[in-house]
Amino acid sequence: MNRPTTTDYLHLHFLVLIWGFTAILGVLISVSALTLVVYRTLLAAIGLGVLLFVQKKMVPVSGSDRLKLLATGLVIALHWALFFEAARTANVSVCLAGMATGSLWTSLLEPLFFRRRLRAVEVILGVVVMAGLYLIFRFEIDRAAGLVMAVFSAMLASIFTIINSQFTRRYPPMVITFYEMSGAFGSSLLFLGLYLASGSEKPTALWPQPADWLWISILAFVCTVYAYSASVWLMRKFSAFAVNLTVNLEPVYGIMLAWLFFGDRERMTTGFYAGTLIILLAVLVYPALNRRMDKNKNYSVQ
Repeated sequence: MNRPTTTDYLHLHFLVLIWGFTAILGVLISVSALTLVVYRTLLAAIGLGVLLFVQKKMVPVSGSDRLKLLATGLVIALHWALFFEAARTANVSVCLAGMATGSLWTSLLEPLFFRRRLRAVEVILGVVVMAGLYLIFRFEIDRAAGLVMAVFSAMLASIFTIINSQFTRRYPPMVITFYEMSGAFGSSLLFLGLYLASGSEKPTALWPQPADWLWISILAFVCTVYAYSASVWLMRKFSAFAVNLTVNLEPVYGIMLAWLFFGDRERMTTGFYAGTLIILLAVLVYPALNRRMDKNKNYSVQ
């Protein structure tokens, strides 16, 4: 692994800033959350497909794995639909506070997927996160629905992250994402068709306003294709620990950007910031404690 430079560190933080900007884009774009997912995944799949073709990096994927990747796209589509809807139902700050629980969801769900025992530190930090969520619920009860959506969105994000950790051992990350974006597009399009059939949304609301196309393009090509490709490249220089620790700052950057874009609309109570701080501290402390426990375990074995 090459030693990261100052430019690499700035690049990594810039990517986290971009990811924090996605919730703001979800509010700025006029079409419904589900419709937005359709456009985002379609353009992202096309962008990744072109990139793979030009770089000649497309590799064969077995039929069973292809189906699994496309099915994982269904989870991603639901995750993004809930994510954007949470930002609109509550606001960007509440949405990102809920999404900050993602790392803890992963620590709690991994034992179920890989059939290992749950660690005491994971249980303790899980309780701490619940305390932070309780504070937010208590002081922002009128935004509770959006917070619940964001927390479930974070859970879905942790599920497909765990699934991807298995696929990355067999296929290049960009190939995995291409199939998952294709599956997410197909799934979100199907959900949208069922939604329209129920009469809950008018077909005329599906077409974005002229100004929306700029935001949708940024969301698909900058926040998805570019940010993902760049993060994969940076993984050659940073450890997974360093990357995950930095990504946990996404809610901080996102909330700061929301203040700049929406002003008083994003001004929250003291209880909200206290609860969010508790969640962020738990998320930031977890990898450090986990790493120390692994070192102690390895030392005891020697």
